[in-house]
Amino acid sequence: MMVYLIVFALLFILEIFYFKVADRFNIIDKPNERSSHNTITLRGGGIIFYFAALFYFIWSGFNYPWFFLGLTLMTIVSFLDDIFTLSNRIRLLIHFTSVLLMAYELNVFSLPWYNLVLTFIVIVGIINAYNFMDGINGITASNSLAVGSLLLIANQQIHFIDPEFLIFTILGVLVFAFFNFRNKAKTFAGDVGSVSIAFILIFALGLLIIKTGNIIYLLFLLVYGLDSVWTIIRRLISRENIFQAHRSHLYQFLANEGKINRLLISTIYGLLQFIIGLLIIYISKYTYGVQILFSLGLIVFLSIIYLLLKNTFITRINNLKN
Repeated sequence: MMVYLIVFALLFILEIFYFKVADRFNIIDKPNERSSHNTITLRGGGIIFYFAALFYFIWSGFNYPWFFLGLTLMTIVSFLDDIFTLSNRIRLLIHFTSVLLMAYELNVFSLPWYNLVLTFIVIVGIINAYNFMDGINGITASNSLAVGSLLLIANQQIHFIDPEFLIFTILGVLVFAFFNFRNKAKTFAGDVGSVSIAFILIFALGLLIIKTGNIIYLLFLLVYGLDSVWTIIRRLISRENIFQAHRSHLYQFLANEGKINRLLISTIYGLLQFIIGLLIIYISKYTYGVQILFSLGLIVFLSIIYLLLKNTFITRINNLKN
C-alpha cells in the first residue's frame, strides 16, 4: 500500500509540474467546431498515463519492454502532434511501428496472416475511437477507470498480467481525474493522453484475450464502441467526411443539445461500461453458445436504445432549425 501512495504522490507532483511547463510553452486547447467547451484549457494532462507506465516499467525490473518501447513512440508522436500538428504520414508510420511492437510483445506473429491483419485493424480502430470519444470533461477518466478496474477484477480470476501494471495505470488515471473531472477542467487529456491510455488498456486486454482464447472481453469497450461505430455509420450515410472534426457522438448531443451536465454523462458512460463488464466476466464462465447469444442480444438491445436516443436529439435539432 505504501508503494501505491508514493507512486500516486509522485504522479500528482509530476502532473502539477507539467501544468507549469504547458503554461510556459502555451500548450493549450482552444475551442473548435468539435469542442464541447468554450474556454482555453491546458492540453496534454493525459501524459501522466505514460509516466504511470514508466514508473511500473522501472519498478517491475523492465517488464514488457517491447510494449513499453511502442508506448514511448506513440506518446512522443502524440505529444508532438498536440503541439505542432504533425503530418499524417509521420503519425501513421509511428502508430504502425508502435502497434507492431505491441503485437511482438503479445506474441501474435505466429497467427495466420489474416488474423494478424484483423488484430491490427482492431487495435488501430480502438485507439482512434478512444481519441474521438475524448470530448467532454471526465469521459476518458471514467471509462478508463471502468476498463482498468474490470481488467483488475478479471486478473484476480485469470492471471494474465502483473496486477501492478493495472494498479499503476489506475493510479495515473485517478491523478488525471482529479484535475479533469470538474465542471471547469484544469486540463484535457490531449491526443497524448487518449492515445496512450488506449494503448495501455488494449495491451492488457490483448493479454487477457490471448490467455483465455475468448474475444468476448472486447465488450469491456462496448460503450465506446457503440457510440463510435454508429456515429461513423451515420456520417457515412450522410456522406460526411468521417475524418473531419464533428460533434455527432451521442455524448456530445447529450451535453450540447440536451444541456445535461457533462460530468453526469461521463459518470453514466463509465458506470454503464463497468456494469456491462461485470456481466461479461460472469457470462464468460458459460459455454460459447451462451456467450454468443448474450453478446448479440446485448449489442442489439443497447444499439436500439442508442439509436432511439440519438434520433430523438437529431429530430429536435432539425425542428429547431425549421
